[in-house]
Amino acid sequence: MIRSRTAVVFCLLAVIAGCQASDPLPSWNEGAAKQRIVAFVRTVTDPASETYVRPAERIAVFDNDGTLWTEQPLYVQVEFIFDRIQALAPNRPEWAEKPVFKAALNRDYDAMRSHGHAGLIELVLAAQTGMTTDEFEQLVLDWLATAKHPRFDQPYTACVYQPMLELLDYLRANGFQTWIVSAGNAGFIRPWTEQAYGIPPEQVVASRVVAKYELRDGIPVIMRMPESDFSNSGPDKAVGIYQLIGRRPILAVGNSDGDFEMLEWTTAGPGRRLGVFIHHDDTVREAAYDRDSSIGRLRRGLDAAAHHDWLVVSMKNDWRRIFPFELASR
Repeated sequence: MIRSRTAVVFCLLAVIAGCQASDPLPSWNEGAAKQRIVAFVRTVTDPASETYVRPAERIAVFDNDGTLWTEQPLYVQVEFIFDRIQALAPNRPEWAEKPVFKAALNRDYDAMRSHGHAGLIELVLAAQTGMTTDEFEQLVLDWLATAKHPRFDQPYTACVYQPMLELLDYLRANGFQTWIVSAGNAGFIRPWTEQAYGIPPEQVVASRVVAKYELRDGIPVIMRMPESDFSNSGPDKAVGIYQLIGRRPILAVGNSDGDFEMLEWTTAGPGRRLGVFIHHDDTVREAAYDRDSSIGRLRRGLDAAAHHDWLVVSMKNDWRRIFPFELASR
């Protein structure tokens, strides 16, 4: 009886595997969005097509927060910064007199946001510098090993989007390079992207702090200095792609107006190209926000999508499932 049941299980697994092999995007509902993505990939990879693209030029870029993993109710990196400020505060009594640090200690994002980009940078430099790159990487990995999303009670690295994981795999299987282009700090993102997304650290374009080479007891290290080097947001995402990738992508995927110029520059090039916005409109399974959100605002992008022929993917209607842990619960 056990052998019989085992055989049935293996048969079912074989059937599932076969279905996934024939459908590279099983977590996407059948419809216009999925069809357009598949048609784009087939067209640019078919040597007989007039819009064929050589493998070296098949560059696909993805925003991270809100595009590859969750960003509500707070950006994950902001949660990390809050925890770091809490941990460091006992040795920094002067922070109690600084409003932006008070906001962080109280986990008051609205108050922190009132200090604008400059306030956020001040917190980033306080929480994420003054140590070696190896020390910081370990801090990030240790935090991710225990921190959990407040709603889903899952590790943040489990709160990645299953449909996007499938899209990344599908693109790489068809000769694409997949890159992350994020406004987050590179030192925070690079330690875990290869395991979470299959994207190695050298294919992450992100904001960064000044780095300095030093010898510590005769051992060479790279120090993270308390000074911003490059902010990879808005128009600078296109600049960062140019400087660090060196090729204009043919596919760009984002979810907010912070990705607008990345899509605009990508799709302005010659030949077949595709710009995609992930629209958060599923309040039941994830979150619904766009035009008026302080996190992941999507207003300009929605208004301009039709003009630029960008694809707007509805999480509610186009995604059969959202998170990998949904698969485990079935």
